[in-house]
Amino acid sequence: MATWEEKKHLITRNLQEVLGDETLTEILKQRDLKIYWGTATTGRPHVAYFVPMSKIADFLKAGCEVTILFADLHAYLDNMKAPWDLLALRTQYYEAAIKAMLTSLGVPLEKLKFVRGTEYQLSKEYTLDVYRMSSVITDHDAKKAGAEVVKQVEHPLLSGLLYPGLQALDEEYLKVDAQFGGVDQRKIFTLAEKYLPQLGYAKRVHLMNPMVPGLTGGKMSASEEDSKIDLQDNPDNVKKKLKKAFCEPGNITENGVLSFTKHVIFPLMKSDETFKICRAPEHGGNVEYSSFEDLEAAFAKEDIHPGDLKASVEQAINRLLAPIHEIFKDPKLKELTKKAYPPPVKTKGKAAATDEITPSKLDIRVGRIVEVSRHPDADALYVEKIDLGEGEPRTVVSGLVNFVPIEEMQDRDVVVLCNLKPAKMRGVESKGMVLCASIDEPKQVEPLLAPEGSKPGDRVVIEGYETGEPDDVLNPKKKVWEKLQVDLKTNDNLLAAWQGNRLISKVNGNPVTTKSMKNAPIK
Repeated sequence: MATWEEKKHLITRNLQEVLGDETLTEILKQRDLKIYWGTATTGRPHVAYFVPMSKIADFLKAGCEVTILFADLHAYLDNMKAPWDLLALRTQYYEAAIKAMLTSLGVPLEKLKFVRGTEYQLSKEYTLDVYRMSSVITDHDAKKAGAEVVKQVEHPLLSGLLYPGLQALDEEYLKVDAQFGGVDQRKIFTLAEKYLPQLGYAKRVHLMNPMVPGLTGGKMSASEEDSKIDLQDNPDNVKKKLKKAFCEPGNITENGVLSFTKHVIFPLMKSDETFKICRAPEHGGNVEYSSFEDLEAAFAKEDIHPGDLKASVEQAINRLLAPIHEIFKDPKLKELTKKAYPPPVKTKGKAAATDEITPSKLDIRVGRIVEVSRHPDADALYVEKIDLGEGEPRTVVSGLVNFVPIEEMQDRDVVVLCNLKPAKMRGVESKGMVLCASIDEPKQVEPLLAPEGSKPGDRVVIEGYETGEPDDVLNPKKKVWEKLQVDLKTNDNLLAAWQGNRLISKVNGNPVTTKSMKNAPIK
């Protein structure tokens, strides 16, 4: 029988943060912990889901009662990421996929409780509590809480403001002691701690996983085809996608491949197992590691080549996926996959996938400001003539007067979105937009820096979306730019990225950067 200390170690290992550590200890001294993890049923689950699954395996080893919530209502509330007609099908798919993953990890399913949000979130009591919650919570707190989880758009829907409050109420209605999630949920967790007691409910413990970089660089996203390894990908696809993975020699901070070994492979190993790197004898031969720390140290010293690490992780992923592939051979599950995630309909011999909103639709180019003046009728605007390699410069209007002195604008290399519909700005027609890192509080704006070694007219693309021609003009009715812009941000390393994938020169592969603004929206 494990001691409470051993259970606590299992529950908290590899977590980034625990809110309510003392409460956790008190509960474990008396009984086993009741905990839940929720997932909104939107895009197809992919291999990054093995990260929370391996923690769920830890919770079960520690004797916890674990509930998995399929948050179907949340999936709809989050900017309608899952349409109503597909919601039930996607929830069934999630349930099948997550049970298959846990089976692959050897987790006994009988110790788990599976619940769908709509089973209780439409009840009279819960609905009344939603109204009670909305009468104490401020819109500022609701907006702030959802900032990193709810899809951010220019004109947010009221549903996105309800989302954090519902997630807080789930803790009470699922009768748990703790909620587990990624550290991106932190603001929702602190909102729950602040507002549940105001409704007369107990404050819960919150356990947070770090945000693990995706295997292919940046956050692995269920809605982006190339940025993830799907649970049903065959070994050839796994190899192809891992080949693209960012895994720089010696880099142990931004390394999704190494992170996967830390958060999935090592925690799942039995005490007598090791992680084997297979290499040719002339490259030092096979080497085995029984702890992640030793592997990380060897990679940092460049004793392990990225290619050898990828090859070993590839084998581990294929071993994890093999039992899932077996389960999904069931004709009923094949049919469910097709219905829940229907392929794009073909129209007139051309796939309607061309209507899918992907970043390859954006025509982003490097430009040089050859002439700049103040707008005659607007104090905050510059009128620039920008050389975009088109023969003659384009006129672009930018609201940068209060942020960049005019002399710094002249001859500056900038990054320009070139296929917005031309628009009049106080009487002057603007045929593009200078892309900037921009935050509202306190207001700060910096034009993005063009990739090193680039020249006017060079295309800028998003890693993983290098193919495909940009639209001549982005369709304003379909809000193409608005939908893509919400995921454009600078990261901790001052690199411009879309959903974690870097903006790079199509000519030389160098990145678009920003001078000083980290984690800022790009607009």
